[in-house]
Amino acid sequence: MPKFAYIARDSRGVKITGSEEAPSSDELIGRLQLRNLTVVNVLPEAREEGPPTLPRAAGKQRKFKRRGVSGDDLVVFARQLATLLGAGITILKSLNIISKQVYSRKFYNTLVELQKHMEAGLSFHEAMSRFPRVFSDLWINLVESGEASGNLAVVLSRLATYLEKKAAFKRKIISALVYPAMLMFVGLGALFFLTVKIIPTFAELFKGFNVQLPLMTRALIQISNFVRQSIWAVLGAGTVLFFLFKRYVRTKEGRKRYEQLQFRLPLFGELFRSLVVERFSSEMSTLIESGVPLLYSLEITEHSVNNSVMAELIRKVKDDVRQGKPLNSSLDKSKFFEPMVIQMITIGEEIGELPQMLKRINTFYEEYTETFLSRFTSMFEPIMLVFMGAVIGIMVIGMFLPIFQIASLGAAG
Repeated sequence: MPKFAYIARDSRGVKITGSEEAPSSDELIGRLQLRNLTVVNVLPEAREEGPPTLPRAAGKQRKFKRRGVSGDDLVVFARQLATLLGAGITILKSLNIISKQVYSRKFYNTLVELQKHMEAGLSFHEAMSRFPRVFSDLWINLVESGEASGNLAVVLSRLATYLEKKAAFKRKIISALVYPAMLMFVGLGALFFLTVKIIPTFAELFKGFNVQLPLMTRALIQISNFVRQSIWAVLGAGTVLFFLFKRYVRTKEGRKRYEQLQFRLPLFGELFRSLVVERFSSEMSTLIESGVPLLYSLEITEHSVNNSVMAELIRKVKDDVRQGKPLNSSLDKSKFFEPMVIQMITIGEEIGELPQMLKRINTFYEEYTETFLSRFTSMFEPIMLVFMGAVIGIMVIGMFLPIFQIASLGAAG
């Protein structure tokens, strides 16, 4: 019977190596999993002594479609890895299989380096922590939780579901905003063309008539002259102001004030607030459901929520929870969350189903955001069309008024 060497980790993450006889590597993997071990690698035992190592991939030149790592790369990676581990394939073999299918050069190199670090004795989450630009704190802490509990495949499946849901939600938002943006771009382009091309043509025509132009016509011609003469200065000044604004927003104080202003906007303030609460509830539910302690979940969410106002709020909530206060009272004290959110979190804490309640909160705010954007899109089109019709109508009337005036003078003469 062949003998296989293996590398595995127990529920505390301690590395265990050894060798056993088994009919096949799959049989040995099954045995090790029955002992509540997470199998890292299984290889036929070599004749020479030494720990098992993963065979190096042949140094082939691969063609990649892109260099960077996209969100879709991480979504597919999480789902594939969860599926392979759930099927009983070792982590190293799973990484080797997935690395042959990626389209990103950087991600391929990252997966190869992950295998090397794990061969050197690091756990999966420790190896991932060496690549903070690819794997966020959410990734690392969820994987650590999965390794500690022995449910890495289950945790990765939850992470994949979270990432897929997040990517789909992001696509819906972008799709909802594309049409209004295109409509505005086309409308402004048409107004610009009328201002710099059509109005000057009429202005040259009116110079040949010895008549006093109506006030509306004179105003339109002055606007056209200003735009044509000062367009580059205006664009240059606008570009400078835009970059100064971006630079200010990158500062801690500037970003905080900008986000506070977003929440105070008359129509879109609630939308921005809903997006922040949606992300908070989504990450917290995924972390807590995967076995990450509440205090640690708050700390991870604080750094990944991507909003300084919410991050400061979570920091204060975290301090209260550390002192033994319930989550619902700390959130209620912030005055940021709606009463419905506080009530659902209170119920979740009382009956021990906080992750499920956070999921329901997340679903509610996702649906609210989608409904808001759908209504905004349906309202924006007629408003934009009425606005464009009014502006173009004013231009047409302003340009034709002198013609009517000249025609009436000719008929009177």
